[in-house]
Amino acid sequence: MEYPKIDALNQLIARLRGKKGCPWDRKQTPQTMALYLREEVYELADAIETGDPSLICEELGDVLFQLLFIAKLFEEKGLFDIETAAGKIEEKMIRRHPHVFGDSRVENAEDVRNRWQQIKKEEKNNLSAKSILDSVPPKLPALMRAYRISERAARTGFDWDNIAGVMEKTEEEWKEFREELEKNGDTGPDSEQNKKTALEFGDILFTLVNVARFARIHPETALAGATRKFEQRFKYMEAKAAEKGISIDDVPRPEKERLWNAAKNTASES
Repeated sequence: MEYPKIDALNQLIARLRGKKGCPWDRKQTPQTMALYLREEVYELADAIETGDPSLICEELGDVLFQLLFIAKLFEEKGLFDIETAAGKIEEKMIRRHPHVFGDSRVENAEDVRNRWQQIKKEEKNNLSAKSILDSVPPKLPALMRAYRISERAARTGFDWDNIAGVMEKTEEEWKEFREELEKNGDTGPDSEQNKKTALEFGDILFTLVNVARFARIHPETALAGATRKFEQRFKYMEAKAAEKGISIDDVPRPEKERLWNAAKNTASES
């Protein structure tokens, strides 16, 4: 299958980077483009959550442009091009799917996952690595990184026996947080006591990440959904207040509660 639009996009990028191209595009580096790539990937993820194919298609195009642009920067330096990158990932995918391209057998998705990790260890000569956690990118969003870190550790057998155990640990962490919170008093946000309280709160979040892992829920997706739900309900409250010619700031607390419940009922009926 041929993809003439991909070739056209590569030619467009080459023109943008050419002597008579765009000054902004010509001054970009892999480091600057990495920032834009992160933004575009988040926008693509948001689009996927909406389920709108036209929006997903548009955002996917934006991500594709960023990837091709970054590849072009390395091609200009004579290091590699997009074909080289495509070849490497093709080889890797074939190597990591011996049950598809070889004679290995697997029973289910869990078998595939375990086999995948074993192949990765063999590829990276894992014995020379400092830690199995080193493969988790340090710049991942905190919630996503916590999930990956706990997942990696669990694969070594360092884990709770079941979800009941980790939920019990969550209650323990909540108690410790409350104890530290009571010590805060009038201490400022940069005080040592407040830092201790913050760490205890972080322990709660990290433990909840493990609850999600046991429940086969990704915490990043779950939190994104909950935030979206709150956002929709709050916007409903703002709209209702605006219909009365007032700002949500000026709505009395009891009325805010009534509007919130109305927003919840409206959402459940839709």
